[in-house]
Amino acid sequence: MLSSLSANDFDLIRPHLRNIDLTSDMVLIEVDETLKRAYFPHKGVISLVVKLARGEHVQVAMVGRDSVFGAFAALGDATALNSAVVLVPGVASTIELEPLRAAADRSATFRAALVRHGLAIHAQAQQTAGCNAAHTVESRLARCLLQTRDLSGSDKIVLTQEAMAQMIGARRNSVSLVAHTLQQANYIHYSRGHIEITNLDGLRKTSCECYATVKAQYSRLLHAQESCTA
Repeated sequence: MLSSLSANDFDLIRPHLRNIDLTSDMVLIEVDETLKRAYFPHKGVISLVVKLARGEHVQVAMVGRDSVFGAFAALGDATALNSAVVLVPGVASTIELEPLRAAADRSATFRAALVRHGLAIHAQAQQTAGCNAAHTVESRLARCLLQTRDLSGSDKIVLTQEAMAQMIGARRNSVSLVAHTLQQANYIHYSRGHIEITNLDGLRKTSCECYATVKAQYSRLLHAQESCTA
C-alpha cells in the first residue's frame, strides 16, 4: 500500500513509520482492546480472527503487502472487533494512530485511501462468511492457499493444521484429509506444515468463485485509489 501513495501523502506519514518483525503467531491485538497502531505489511500475512464462546477460532480476513491493518481504527473507533495474529512471518511498517489520523485529516486523498483499504478488507470478510457457510472444505482450503500465496508473494508457505482449520472454519481432521487430497492431485506438496503450491492452475480450478470475487473487489477499490493519487 505504501508504494501506491502519492509522494505528498507518503511524506505525511514517513517520519512516523517504524519497521518491526512479524513473528509467527504474534498477537497484534485481542478483541475489545484499543488498537494503538496500524500495520503495513511488506512481507508476511496478518490473520483477522473471530473467537467464539466454545473456543473455536475462525479467520474472517487476511491482510498482506497490498493493504493495511488498522485503517478504520484511524478514522473512528479504535476498539478491535476481532483478534489479529501473524499467520505468515515477515516485516511490517507500523505507525501510531494519532499521526495516522492527523495525516488523514490533512489529506483528502490519504483519507480516501484508508477508507478504500478498509472497505476491501470488509468485502473480504463478507465473502469469507458466505464461503464458509456454503462451499466445500476442499474449495475453501484452495481459496485460502491461493490468497495466502498472493499476500505473501511465495509458492512456499508454512501453515500448521490448526492455522488452516481457522482459515476455513473446519476441524483439523478435515483439513488433514483435504490437504492429502490436494497433494494426491499434485496441486500442492504438503509435509509437516510446509506447503508448496506445485500446480497453480489446478488449485485455482479447485477453488470456489470467492477467490476471484475478492480479487475483483480489491482491484476495483484499490485501483480506483491509484487513479485518484496519480
